[in-house]
Amino acid sequence: MGANDRILLAHGGGGQLTDELIRRHILPKLNNETLAELGDSATLNVASKSLCFTTDSYVVKPLFFNGGDIGKLAVCGTVNDLAVAGSKPVALTLSLIIEEGFELGLLERILASIGRQARQNNVDVIAGDTKTVEAGAADKIFLNTAGIGVKLAGVDLGFEKISAGDKIIINGTIGDHGMTIISQREDIKFQSQLKSDCAGLADLTCRLLENTSGIKFMRDPTRGGLAATLNEISVASARSIEIREADVPINPSVQAAADMLGFDVLNIANEGKFVAIVSPESANDCLNICKNHPLGRRAKIIGEVTKTRDVPVVEMVTKIGGRRIVQMPYGRELPRIC
Repeated sequence: MGANDRILLAHGGGGQLTDELIRRHILPKLNNETLAELGDSATLNVASKSLCFTTDSYVVKPLFFNGGDIGKLAVCGTVNDLAVAGSKPVALTLSLIIEEGFELGLLERILASIGRQARQNNVDVIAGDTKTVEAGAADKIFLNTAGIGVKLAGVDLGFEKISAGDKIIINGTIGDHGMTIISQREDIKFQSQLKSDCAGLADLTCRLLENTSGIKFMRDPTRGGLAATLNEISVASARSIEIREADVPINPSVQAAADMLGFDVLNIANEGKFVAIVSPESANDCLNICKNHPLGRRAKIIGEVTKTRDVPVVEMVTKIGGRRIVQMPYGRELPRIC
């Protein structure tokens, strides 16, 4: 493989090689009218006075994994942050930080994945930036995205709306992404191949919010997994939460892998799941909408919000009838998973 097939520091210098990188390798994969203008700032026309805005960075290792890659992860992760805020994602920015020597062929695979996921999630990549750094300074490639979404009419989500008796819904199995990453990173083989749940949730969340009432709060349980998300909800709402172990959906292969490696599946990251807090009256309607969508077929009501005695806690009723406190994870069980 020759020098022309790899990223050079000069690709970030703002000259001819930068222009060639953008026009030959980036634009064809992400092409849309706004991006093609190559201005210093994109103009985006949206018919709303209420917007959601988010940003995130992606440093996952390995770059390619069963069920996705760093490009798919960047689009879906940003789309999902907007989706659970009650908005319809409309546009993203993309910044690339690339090591000298990175193969252009791999870059094109990542960009193709970004373009494909953007189209599938009905968003455009409308602005971006590229920087190159010395070999060894960035572990091949890092991505940063920002996203804008239009707030759905009549949707008002917040911790303060949560009350005792509300039901907790998750749209599918937990732990798939984190356990897939660690198994491929360490080259651990299991009888059943693990696959990340990486997916964009906006189509499903928009259907829920537009066709039901009673959804009070939503969040995607990424780093820290379900345990971290439920504890964040409990603390912020000053309400206790009770979940049932038997109702938490987990793929048997994921559970087996976690047991073998000593992980608690409740703490493992997800990239295609949301937790919704809904009123008791709307819980079954929400569940039915989820089950009629490809990303919600294994949705379950896993518990409810309860009255708080002294300090809000998250408890799990175990399969044998005992009770266990679900604690907030102390640190990073799995670094570099997104």
